[in-house]
Amino acid sequence: MLVKIEEIRDTGLQVKKEMSLEALGAALEGSGFRPLEPLVVSASLRKLSGGVLLEGKFTSRVVAECKRCLTESKLELPVSFAINLIPESLARGEGMLDKDEEADDKGHGESGGSFALDDADEELFDGKVINLEPIVREQVLLALPMSAVCREDCSGLCVKCGQNLNDKQCGCDTTFVDPRLAALKNIKLQG
Repeated sequence: MLVKIEEIRDTGLQVKKEMSLEALGAALEGSGFRPLEPLVVSASLRKLSGGVLLEGKFTSRVVAECKRCLTESKLELPVSFAINLIPESLARGEGMLDKDEEADDKGHGESGGSFALDDADEELFDGKVINLEPIVREQVLLALPMSAVCREDCSGLCVKCGQNLNDKQCGCDTTFVDPRLAALKNIKLQG
């Protein structure tokens, strides 16, 4: 998924690149999600003030276990993103602040840990070739939900017998009484 800078003309460059099922599977390894098909990324690249603006979109189709009922659920994750790609040589030239300027800059603007939030949509590249694969891999991982559900109104499993409540109701008494407060059931109040 490589794009050479000299391929980008003044009018920009439109590309369609595919991320293989194997590469996508490796990116999702350990996440609990599995890809269903390869990704096709549509991207637009334009040269801007020494860097490159990358705008892309794709739809990732994945499968995961529903967190409520444990059945396999298929998810379709549409993704669109925009990233400023900055050559490493340009970034090194800009990053040369002296200690007074650096001290003055502290406290101004927001910080997101080890980077300024203003720089969150920026990536460095070698200035000659842009490798889209790590960018797409990162966007796929950012698009994944914290946990998958087969449908929004999923009823889950019965806590007593394990019946999938989406298929049928089991009839178990699911009234929960906190054991620390169970003795209070026996108190007789006189009125």
